[in-house]
Amino acid sequence: MTTMVATFGSGCFWCTEAVFERLAGVKEVVSGYSGGHVDNPTYEQVCSGTTGHAESVQITYNPAEVSYDQLLEVFWKTHDPTTRNRQGNDIGPQYRSVIFYHDEEQRKLAQSYKDKLEAEGIWDRPIVSEIVPFTRFWPAEDYHQGYYDNNPTKPYCSVVITPKIEKFESVFKDRLKTR
Repeated sequence: MTTMVATFGSGCFWCTEAVFERLAGVKEVVSGYSGGHVDNPTYEQVCSGTTGHAESVQITYNPAEVSYDQLLEVFWKTHDPTTRNRQGNDIGPQYRSVIFYHDEEQRKLAQSYKDKLEAEGIWDRPIVSEIVPFTRFWPAEDYHQGYYDNNPTKPYCSVVITPKIEKFESVFKDRLKTR
């Protein structure tokens, strides 16, 4: 089986990981940090907003089961790409909306999708999502991996992540993994 990699930042990586983990064709989702200037950053360093990293997920997927375009669709539809450095109550550059493309094809697809959404006027405000070259991904600490699945009753999970997953499962019901 051939797999490919996509890297997205769309706010809190716990939320993003929980959504993409449920998508058919996705083999692995790792929460971590990308786009910064500090090697091997810690969660505390990234939360300071001074390292340049975005909380991100690195998605390993089977392109025979889910296309990069379909991953982009989930990315665009499961967060607000019109808020700079913010998703909900999470504020700071580490929560920015960003696509880290791994090759020219990913860049073209991401830009084309963004242009299409802007032309359709889906949102009242302009899209501020960055589309930048991938440089490095640093996995987050172990306790961040699978956070929602390991802590579904914690307040942040039940108030913020559960509704996001419910919306995702409703919109993408034909693309869910069978668990």
